[in-house]
Amino acid sequence: MKGFPALTVIGIADAFIHWQMFFVLCSAVGLTQAASNFAAFCVAAAFSFYVNMLYTFDSKTSVFGYLLFMCLLGGASFGIGSIADTRGWHGLLTVTVFTALNLTLGYGFFRFVLFRQQRS
Repeated sequence: MKGFPALTVIGIADAFIHWQMFFVLCSAVGLTQAASNFAAFCVAAAFSFYVNMLYTFDSKTSVFGYLLFMCLLGGASFGIGSIADTRGWHGLLTVTVFTALNLTLGYGFFRFVLFRQQRS
């Protein structure tokens, strides 16, 4: 399984891992939403990177470009968590907003940057 179907399955699994980690860290451990969102993103991103390397990427994939993208999204996850802490958002809103951003930017990155180079 390659391409969009693989990205869809991996994206759903990534979101599930992220949401579970976020709520455990925020509720059970008592971390802030910013720290919980960032840590949950890191765990989910590590999973996604590993699984994408196995099933989606080929040898021409730019690992540096992908890691740079992950660093930028890591910053966004912390930023959204910080906004949520400041404004008193419910945790469900925080992970919903970040998941929407993550899926949108992730799809755009894979479709127009990463896989565009492989089709050329």
